[in-house]
Amino acid sequence: MPKCDTCGNDYDKAFTVTMPHGSGTFDSFECAIHKLAPTCEHCGCRIIGHGAEHDGKFYCCASCAKHSGITGIDDRI
Repeated sequence: MPKCDTCGNDYDKAFTVTMPHGSGTFDSFECAIHKLAPTCEHCGCRIIGHGAEHDGKFYCCASCAKHSGITGIDDRI
């Protein structure tokens, strides 16, 4: 059985995610997010939505970017 790269669980319904810089096998979306999603530079949460990027750094929202001194980023809700 395939083994999850995050938690090590052997699971017959595991799936593989392929990205430009590699791939991984996971037993759940939760494990895939934990391993693959970028982390907000300000609050540390995993970014599972669009987020924001500035100068190679990722933020979960415009508020976190602003708290980090970034200007010119607005959320579009």
